Amino acid sequence: MKNFALIGAAGYIAPRHLKAIKDTNNVLLAALDKNDSVGIMDSYFPKAEFFVEFERFDRHIEKLKRQQNVQLDYVSICTPNYLHDSHIRMALRRGADAICEKPLVLNPWNVDALEAIEKETGNRINTILQLRLHPSIIALKNKIEKENKKEKYDVDLTYITSRGNWYDISWKGDESKSGGIATNIGVHFFDMLSWIFGNTQENKVHLREKHKASGYLEFEKARVRWFLSIDETTLPKQVKEKGQRTYRSITVNGEEIEFSSGFTDLHTTSYQEILKGNGFGLQEARQSIEIVHDIRNVELVNIGEKHLFL
Repeated sequence: MKNFALIGAAGYIAPRHLKAIKDTNNVLLAALDKNDSVGIMDSYFPKAEFFVEFERFDRHIEKLKRQQNVQLDYVSICTPNYLHDSHIRMALRRGADAICEKPLVLNPWNVDALEAIEKETGNRINTILQLRLHPSIIALKNKIEKENKKEKYDVDLTYITSRGNWYDISWKGDESKSGGIATNIGVHFFDMLSWIFGNTQENKVHLREKHKASGYLEFEKARVRWFLSIDETTLPKQVKEKGQRTYRSITVNGEEIEFSSGFTDLHTTSYQEILKGNGFGLQEARQSIEIVHDIRNVELVNIGEKHLFL
């Protein structure tokens, strides 16, 4: 049984981490969030200590170590994107491994800095890249490797997940904190594509607005047209008519890849692999971080293959 702490307990993704810690038969010692809407903890670890101030959280962990000889094994990080690298450093300096939500960091040089502290401390940084564990995505990767085609695949990625007015007021609407839409809702798709189709060879951006973005990525084995949006007006007509607010589609050479189900327990699967020493680390995360950094910073162009939604 391993000892966990969790930072960002009031966030949207925290319940999946709480469930994963419990499902893998481990214990949560302490949790932290500046917001106190954390009643969800009663469903998993009602006896865990909770703090709204980092200093008191940190002091509690220190007391556990000094007075009770209780060592922290892992810190799960579910905080806003721009705080990830700071909280990862805190975990490693405490002698714990880190389990961090995606995006691991916002910029490629942040990966380099974390690599240095990982070497200094001897502790490991793990990130959640759950699409790599999805059966349909694994099957696609195996299919691509087996076919071993010389010509590149044509891929269309479309992801629209409607968000209300709250989004712009929250940290997610602040690009300096979230990295913008391509980083916040797209990074795990870009990781999946690079995992399946190889290194990035070209990255063009045709549209980059606060609520939607689109562009073209070329990998060693694929040409990818992508479109991401949180604007409900961009939903296809047939989706709106059904009253649905989310649309997700990935086609490879015109064939739809079905992966809408099977997400429920992927965080638990991720934790199981991490606990066995098979987690995804800095190098696995690097390429997707480079992709989204470039999407934020490259000059917009009006040439090249565009997504049909443009």
